[in-house]
Amino acid sequence: MNMREIQKMQQKLMKMQQDLETSTFIGTAGGGAVTITMTGKFEISDVKIDSEAVSAEDVTDLEAMIKAAAKDAFDKATEAQQKMMSSATGGLRIPGLF
Repeated sequence: MNMREIQKMQQKLMKMQQDLETSTFIGTAGGGAVTITMTGKFEISDVKIDSEAVSAEDVTDLEAMIKAAAKDAFDKATEAQQKMMSSATGGLRIPGLF
């Protein structure tokens, strides 16, 4: 791989990273009772809780659903990041990149 190809790959990676960072990923739990929106930077930008999911007796269930929805969103963002890297590097595992 020559220097020009490396620079092209670097530019492509930077563009893909920018695209990923502006993407959003939605995680859900409890059949949609809890929805969490996360950015490609792994920042939670929105949390929605169905009013029927809230009950004084079921706080622990609600907490579990929130954690599950956050994990679901995180997993989707991570998967998109891994696909982006695999696409950009042709499947090569480059240390230090994601």
